[in-house]
Amino acid sequence: MRIVVQKFGGSSLSSAAMRREAMLRVREAVQEGLMPVVVVSAMGRLGDAYATDTLLKLMQETNPAAEGANLDLLLSCGEIISAAIFAEGLSQMGLAAQALTGWQCGITTDDVHQGARVKRVQVGRLLECVDAGIIPIVAGFQGVSEKGAVTTLGRGGSDTTAAVLGVVLKAERVEIFTDVDGIKTADPSLIPDAPTLQALSYREVVEMGHMGAKVLHPRAAEITMEEGIPLQIRSVVQSKGGTTIGRSAKSRAAFAGGEVTDRVVTGIAHLGKRAQVRIEGSDFHRSNLGTQVFHLLAEAGVSVDLIHFSPERIAFVIDQAKVNTARTVLSPLGLHVKIKVGFAKVSVVGAGMHGVPGVMARVVGALEADGIPIYQTTDSHANISCLVLEEHMSRAVRALYKEFQLDRI
Repeated sequence: MRIVVQKFGGSSLSSAAMRREAMLRVREAVQEGLMPVVVVSAMGRLGDAYATDTLLKLMQETNPAAEGANLDLLLSCGEIISAAIFAEGLSQMGLAAQALTGWQCGITTDDVHQGARVKRVQVGRLLECVDAGIIPIVAGFQGVSEKGAVTTLGRGGSDTTAAVLGVVLKAERVEIFTDVDGIKTADPSLIPDAPTLQALSYREVVEMGHMGAKVLHPRAAEITMEEGIPLQIRSVVQSKGGTTIGRSAKSRAAFAGGEVTDRVVTGIAHLGKRAQVRIEGSDFHRSNLGTQVFHLLAEAGVSVDLIHFSPERIAFVIDQAKVNTARTVLSPLGLHVKIKVGFAKVSVVGAGMHGVPGVMARVVGALEADGIPIYQTTDSHANISCLVLEEHMSRAVRALYKEFQLDRI
């Protein structure tokens, strides 16, 4: 049986008309001779009756400190409602379908709430449906711990559900449907005419996700990369097109039906609401204070980025929402800590930049030419990130977009 995993996000299910389009994509897969395994998110966004953020707001109005098992049980309801409605919609179209919760289809996770990781999947129930010609409609974003508690996988968790099922079912591909026609060279809310990328490597997609692009959760790309399962990002209202994600430039070109290009930068990503933390005045190499700083932050659930570490100074970037937590946990160390809010991280991403001299010079030059100060940088083999003031974020994206000619892809 040729299996394709199809995931539909909340915006793709937000109205009866959009759900109808999603169901047509499932029917098209069946007409191609494929067996779809469908993963659904909760319907809509904050304000819509069954959206995850709406359920979260309801709980916070009851108890602002709510967390753990009760919250996860509530948050899992949005996807379950979606699965049941979607299954009945397909049945109305003449396609046999069965809604399944995450735990019914065998997804076992660790014990972490609001951010669980999948440990294993027992696919017996799914395969029973497939063998019977019944399309499984799986509630994404959720599983069950070994202690029997309902868990959720964190933001973007339905992407993770689809990727995991694609791997364990050895799917022909995983299709992620959204309200755009693929991954753009830059955020279309900032650059409306940014072109759609026909093909990317897993590595580029992972980097773009971590740098702030929101079309696909980076964990989903990492999971499918391990087994080489192709990914496609598609529009729910179009039968063709989209972005195909594979292992290498050669496979990307093959998927796209085009030539291999030697472009150093593939896209621009950005992430706002960042805060810069600077700690100065201690000999961090001779003491263990540096270790204590990062250990305390990790224990408090504060993720750090753009790290600079020298004998006299530690600097890094955190989510602005974590500023009070960072101040509290670092206070007992008696260090001179300065925290400034109002920053954004803007990144150029591309697997082709590895080993190519001059990319940083072009990034710095483009931002300087537009009068945008850079407060910190970091880089890897596939990205260069700059910390800028949040008020300069849109200008920075446009300056880098122009410098690397991303309108010509």
